[in-house]
Amino acid sequence: MTRGLRLQQAGAIRICIRDAGDGPAVVLLHGTTANLGVWDAVVEILGTDVRTIAVDQRGHGRSDKPSSGYGMNEYTHDLVELVEALDCGPVVVVGHSLGARNAVVLGARRPDLVAGVVAVDYTPFVEPEVLDDLQARVAGGDRHFATRTELMEYLRDRYTLIADDAVRRRADYGYVADERGLRPLAAPGAMEQTVDGLRTDFLEEARTIGVPVTLIRGQLSRIVSDQAFARTRTLRPDFHALELPGVDHYVPEERPDVVAEAVAQMLARTPASRTSRPVPTSQS
Repeated sequence: MTRGLRLQQAGAIRICIRDAGDGPAVVLLHGTTANLGVWDAVVEILGTDVRTIAVDQRGHGRSDKPSSGYGMNEYTHDLVELVEALDCGPVVVVGHSLGARNAVVLGARRPDLVAGVVAVDYTPFVEPEVLDDLQARVAGGDRHFATRTELMEYLRDRYTLIADDAVRRRADYGYVADERGLRPLAAPGAMEQTVDGLRTDFLEEARTIGVPVTLIRGQLSRIVSDQAFARTRTLRPDFHALELPGVDHYVPEERPDVVAEAVAQMLARTPASRTSRPVPTSQS
């Protein structure tokens, strides 16, 4: 279930990645509390002619979890270090939620490393009360589960529209057993700091990003309101924008076909990325 993962040194920390396929490079960034497993269905659809680099961002999954450093500057710095270490830029960066914020910031600050961005269900205009609710839900997920059945029931209730196989991947990738049961791999302190970091404005990066951007929103999203999405489209009418009926925040797991198609279209309109690969530093 976790085959093919490896730890890649990215500056001062190690980032867990799954690096698969050959061809133009696509970096995949998950949302808060999640992990690289949420991209499995998208990776499968893209196939082996695309190099997909799915990432556990700092504090998440099997990557390092420093005690501090969960603002957009630190997350973006990790990505710069990762792309440079893998020597694979310019890349298409696909981000969901937290990952969408990080993708936009990276694209604005380092267009030499980024060919294009697909930003899924996050914008600079997410309201403070939405982040308050997110903070509470993230804190509520920091708990132990006595059995896998209990964990699966919790995940099924929390992610109501994602497919059963996506629920299983959430359990397989995101939890580990200890003496008290099954606990999240995402570090609780890191998650609290991450949500706090989402309150930092990245409007200037969204305003000035010069690489192509595709926005995707689930119309049932609890994170990106109608107003937030409309304001983003007004800010940047040149962004290609998609809204998906009957889909909520977890677009990559509900409609991986749409996300994969958006990636394929971005690859078709951007310069080809390089595919050179360093020797893995360690295995997981």
